Amino acid sequence: MEIVIRINGKDERRKAGTIAELVAGRGLAPGSLVVEYNGRIIKQDDWVKVMLRQGDELELLNFVGGG
Repeated sequence: MEIVIRINGKDERRKAGTIAELVAGRGLAPGSLVVEYNGRIIKQDDWVKVMLRQGDELELLNFVGGG
């Protein structure tokens, strides 16, 4: 089933799934990623439990260290 969700301010049409599947599908490194889901920060341990639904809003924040 396809759904439309907003990721970092842009609407995207994609297959329904979990946050973990979204992150893996984008090839993102989970170790430096923070996911905000509908205004709440979701712990990485819970990414496999949260199913994405029509109209959800996510912010994917990737932290990079530097000097």
